[in-house]
Amino acid sequence: MINTFTLFSKFFSSSLNLYNFLIKSIRWNKNFLLGFFDSHLVHYPTPINLTYAWSFGATAGICLVIQIISGIFLAMHYTPNIDLAFSSVEYIMRDVPNGWLMRYTHANGASMFFIVVYGHVFRGLYYGSYMQPRQLLWCSGVLLFILMMATAFIGYVLPWGQMSFWGATVITKMFTAIPGIGEPLVIWLWGGYVINNATLNRFFSLHFVLPFFIAGLSIIHLALLHKEGSNNPIGVGSGIAKISFYPYFFLKDLTAFFIFMSVFIFFIFYSPNTLGHPVNYIPADPMHTPSHIVPEWYFLPFYAMLRSVPDKVGGIITMGGAIAILFTIPFFNTSEIRSTTFRPFFKICYWLLVVDFLVLVWSGEQSLNEKCVVYLMFVSQAATVYYFFFFILLVPLTGIIESKLIHYK
Repeated sequence: MINTFTLFSKFFSSSLNLYNFLIKSIRWNKNFLLGFFDSHLVHYPTPINLTYAWSFGATAGICLVIQIISGIFLAMHYTPNIDLAFSSVEYIMRDVPNGWLMRYTHANGASMFFIVVYGHVFRGLYYGSYMQPRQLLWCSGVLLFILMMATAFIGYVLPWGQMSFWGATVITKMFTAIPGIGEPLVIWLWGGYVINNATLNRFFSLHFVLPFFIAGLSIIHLALLHKEGSNNPIGVGSGIAKISFYPYFFLKDLTAFFIFMSVFIFFIFYSPNTLGHPVNYIPADPMHTPSHIVPEWYFLPFYAMLRSVPDKVGGIITMGGAIAILFTIPFFNTSEIRSTTFRPFFKICYWLLVVDFLVLVWSGEQSLNEKCVVYLMFVSQAATVYYFFFFILLVPLTGIIESKLIHYK
């Protein structure tokens, strides 16, 4: 054990010495690209009190890389044709060397990506990462989230199973609710009057291209972060000691990465279909509708909101508004205190939001049968009301109350 530790210490020390030598050489030669890399990823000044909650961002970037690489390998063997798509996926799973590994990595990688991103979003909400001067940083993150959702939905259609086909039918038909242009828009999106081969080709093309847009926007997101600097758990901008990102936070993110990969590998090798739907292993059949059509688990909160409103147009507006309202929180905020750690009343509201989100996930998964439809609708509607109540009223109201108490004499 001592020898192993000694060897590791020597290796780490040698690596650090080599790095310092290279950095000196880089600066002596004034190499712009390597100097840019050094200033933004190596010697980037980072608040000394960052916790593992700040590792969600780096892990999300790794998830994006995993999805792009595995997606490229899958695209080499996938056939975007309604008669061959399902068979091509089975061919990848059964006949392509390690094709099953690429498929399960990509399929479960989407779920892991959303788990990490949801953790990243809720961490930002808790520690006030949306507050001035990071409004643009927050809004760019929300835009990334929307692009992720679009890419994930389109990708779910590609295996051309029962849930893929009927999920695409239900979601794309929602555009018909747009007055005037709804019907022509859906026909244009489908490439005809029904979902057909043109639809699948378009979805495949978009699913291949969109991740590169996400990667580009991620660089902008990172640039905005480095422009304003990282937030920290106590929410104080000045007076916090800062250290270089490497090697301290690099090792911290590396530890978080290994924990993440342990969970990820467990799902790939031991439980690859847990986060998916078995119905999607049945080839798409336009003549047979599944008894219970549900999206992937990461869309369930918004699907529950859609179902909670009896009116079709109202449901679509509610679902879209649930995502769009995330853009408004930097501008609705009235609090002078950044971290929820020091906001006892808002902390209760925040944790109720977390529970509310989990309730929406649960209710979105449930089937609306005759025995429990009234109960499920009530739960979904109550959870939806609190979701909007939090962002529209509680965020500004708690800030006003806190300001009154702070300046009370």
